[in-house]
Amino acid sequence: MPELPEIAAYITALGPRVVDKPLTGLRVASFSLLKTYDPPIEAAIGKKVSSLSRIGKRIVFSLEDSFHLVVHLMVAGRFHWHPPAKPIPKKYGLAAFDFPEGTLLLTEAGTKRRASLHLVVGDSALADLDPGGIEIAEASINEFKAALQAERHTLKRALSDARFISGIGGAFADEILHAARLSPLQMNTNLSDDEIERLLAAANEVIDHWTEIRVTETGDGFPEKVTAFHPQMAVHGKYGEPCPVCGAPVQRIVYSSRETNYCASCQTDGRVLADRSLSRLLKDDWPSNIDEL
Repeated sequence: MPELPEIAAYITALGPRVVDKPLTGLRVASFSLLKTYDPPIEAAIGKKVSSLSRIGKRIVFSLEDSFHLVVHLMVAGRFHWHPPAKPIPKKYGLAAFDFPEGTLLLTEAGTKRRASLHLVVGDSALADLDPGGIEIAEASINEFKAALQAERHTLKRALSDARFISGIGGAFADEILHAARLSPLQMNTNLSDDEIERLLAAANEVIDHWTEIRVTETGDGFPEKVTAFHPQMAVHGKYGEPCPVCGAPVQRIVYSSRETNYCASCQTDGRVLADRSLSRLLKDDWPSNIDEL
């Protein structure tokens, strides 16, 4: 799923292409994409884009007359910039946003259609689409602590819950927890004040670092290879590879098709966390620490 750094790269690339430009056409190929009917989607056509912004992981195209087009890419949704009037691909195409200088295509890989498009009028209607999470770059330590501990969960889940913390998903939660030297399965209610401060500092450092990487990589182009994996990441998607800090092999936990990556040496005092599938299969043969592994 595109997270805050990827969304920032999209917004940076879209700015010079669409801001102050009229939306000359809006073609929707997938019935499941459109989540609103009043006003009709055709009402947005002809209006200029006044600004671009982000609500959580949603991209907001603010138009004239207080109209807002809100796109949530979900897991597999992606944007692509093409010359004007580009046809919508039959297999993965969801919609096309036409502008004088190009067409912005929205696609979604796979068979599940989770991406969404809303057209709303007014700031109040736009605010209703906000899941409510705080922006960590703007949060005080007390605000961060309250959001992190709003419900009792593991740190991995708490960091990626959009209702409380904005813009972070599974990939950057892994990176943040590695930078903070905290276990992804540690309960959020069991943190010391020092650990909470360390976690907030790590979150800001990781998000700022990766936003700069994503935006710099794009340059004057358009982000066409948006993925949750990157060679420079420390642990996410690096199962079996050496941790860049200590050299121990990166570990993983897989549950319900979601993967968590971590370094046992840096984050869990050498303890290998139980994988819900493999540990049950191996039972006594499952290694309990990095040395047994």
